[in-house]
Amino acid sequence: MTETKAVFFDWMGTLAHPEPDRHELFSQLAGELGFELSPQRLLRGVMEADTRVPEGAPPRYAEGKDETPFLRWWEVLLAQAGATIPKDVRLEITRRAGRHVREAAWVLYDDVLPAIKAIKEKGLRLGLISNMYLGRAGLDAFLDVVVTAKDVGASKPDPLIFRAALKQAGVTASEAVYVGDQYELDAVGARKAGIRPVLIDRYGIVSETVDCPVIQSLPEVLGFL
Repeated sequence: MTETKAVFFDWMGTLAHPEPDRHELFSQLAGELGFELSPQRLLRGVMEADTRVPEGAPPRYAEGKDETPFLRWWEVLLAQAGATIPKDVRLEITRRAGRHVREAAWVLYDDVLPAIKAIKEKGLRLGLISNMYLGRAGLDAFLDVVVTAKDVGASKPDPLIFRAALKQAGVTASEAVYVGDQYELDAVGARKAGIRPVLIDRYGIVSETVDCPVIQSLPEVLGFL
């Protein structure tokens, strides 16, 4: 196996989450509008919707944008959650959630800094590859490379965004590992660029049939470097 020289990470759901997390926020906002949505049942729906309709995720919402992708995003989420709410309510939650997520405080998962420090002690380069990077939450001192969809004009799973990170880090694809929480966007995208993927499953919702290593906490990635 080629020596690992760099480890790249996804942001939301892998290293950090907004406070409150999105499934909790959507449940809260729905309740304010008179509809009950269980945060537990929304969790898998958010992940599935982000994977299948990433352009419709609420943080991407802005007044005047085409509503179609946001409504499609909700269709996927609600199908997973086994719930139904009217179109106008879905759009109002999207508006409110979009504003909240853009302004929210970002919180690192408890296992992030111990894992990051252990990786840095190995002398590896650390990078972040994210479609949406809305806050650093104290990670600046550890990151050698940050590449977002806005930077390169391409979103995951397009291999272009991964290749841009490789170029900035000065490593080849075979020398890198990428850790993310969504199979289609993260694992498939990394593999298209020739990078070894590792999937983190913090909530126990990843299918057992995925064809890449799956970890439950970030320090476990050290076993794949």
